Amino acid sequence: MRGVVHLVGAGPGDRGLITVRGLELLRRADVVVYDSLANEALLEEARPGAQLIDVGKRGGDHKMEQEDIDRLLVRKAGEGLMVVRLKGGDPFLFGRGAEEAEALRKEGMEVHVVPGVSSAIAAPETAGIPVTHRDISSVVTIVTGNEGRAKGAEAVDWEHLARSRGTIVMLMGMANLGRNMARLMASGLDPGTPVAVVHRGASAGQRTVLGTIGDIEGVCQRERVSSPAVIVIGGVAAMRAVLGDLL
Repeated sequence: MRGVVHLVGAGPGDRGLITVRGLELLRRADVVVYDSLANEALLEEARPGAQLIDVGKRGGDHKMEQEDIDRLLVRKAGEGLMVVRLKGGDPFLFGRGAEEAEALRKEGMEVHVVPGVSSAIAAPETAGIPVTHRDISSVVTIVTGNEGRAKGAEAVDWEHLARSRGTIVMLMGMANLGRNMARLMASGLDPGTPVAVVHRGASAGQRTVLGTIGDIEGVCQRERVSSPAVIVIGGVAAMRAVLGDLL
C-alpha cells in the first residue's frame, strides 16, 4: 500500500494563519517534514507518535539538500504513510513545492497541495503596508532576491521591474540587498523610491524599517535587520506612516 503526501502551506509567522485544512491534515499525519520558516509551534498540533523531521535551510546551513528531501518524501510515501510536508508561507511561491510534487509524481506517488498565506502579502499587510492601493499602485510583482544557480545571475529582468511603476515585493533578498537596489537604480528607478523591510512578519518578533532604494542597505545595517525579511519597494511603503502595525 502506498501512502500520500500533502504539501501544506503553514502560512507566515503566527501559527493561527495556517488554513483549517492544513491544520486538519497536520493533526492526522504519520510523518511531518518541516521547514525552518514554518512556525515550530505548529508541531505541537501533530499527533502523539508522529515522526517529526526537520529539513530546514537557514542561510548556508542546509540540514538536507533538496534532492535528499525529494527522496525522503518518496520513501515515506512508499512505506504507506500519510506525510505532511509543512512549508512556510505557500508551498509553490518560491517554496520548491512544485519540484517536490514533480518528484513524487514521477515515482507514481499520490500528492496534494494545500495553499498557504504567503509572507509576500501577509508581512507587508501586518506592517501596515498594502501591496496594492487604488491611488498608488495597481500592479504588484513578487520576485526572488536570490537567484537559483541553474537560472543564471540575471534571470530577473531588472529594467522591466523598474519600468513597471508598481509595487515590487522581494523575498529572500537580504543577502543581496545592496546589489539588488543598485540594479534597480541602474535600471532607472528613482533612488528616492520608498522601501520597507519587514523582519519576521506576522509574528511577535515583527520589526519594520523604512528607507529608500538609495539608503535601505545602510538603514538595515544600522538597525541590525536581517533575514528572514520581506522587502517592499514602491509608493505603498509610505502607507506604514498612516496605518502603523496591523498585526
